[in-house]
Amino acid sequence: MGRILGIDYGTKRVGLAATDTLQIIASPLETVHAQDVLSYLKAYVQREPVEAFVLGMPKRLSGEATDNTQHVVGFQRRLQKEFPAIPVYLVDERFTSKIAQQTMLAGGLKKKARQDKATVDRISAVIILQSYLESRNI
Repeated sequence: MGRILGIDYGTKRVGLAATDTLQIIASPLETVHAQDVLSYLKAYVQREPVEAFVLGMPKRLSGEATDNTQHVVGFQRRLQKEFPAIPVYLVDERFTSKIAQQTMLAGGLKKKARQDKATVDRISAVIILQSYLESRNI
């Protein structure tokens, strides 16, 4: 069974998370620069079997597209072109950054660590991926 990768795409940074090989637990991987994400994913796919990508899709509370939605759709197309054999699933990412902040607070991280946007992006990727995993088990 291959891993599933969760992606919190931003125009500057991309938070990444991965499941274990049994696809039960989502764990943070890295935060990489948006320019480097495809080369990072290529190297990762060569090292580990990847069964799917789960990409967070930004939406407003009303369900409408945000300013970042077009960038995520563009990244989704590049991802599908680069990895045609690996499916890309979209997950609503509303509130993931807020949930990530609350998770870090509950976990006892110091204020300076909670302000690190790279950490927020990694945790957001975990939340996106965990949300997808839970939706499969319903």
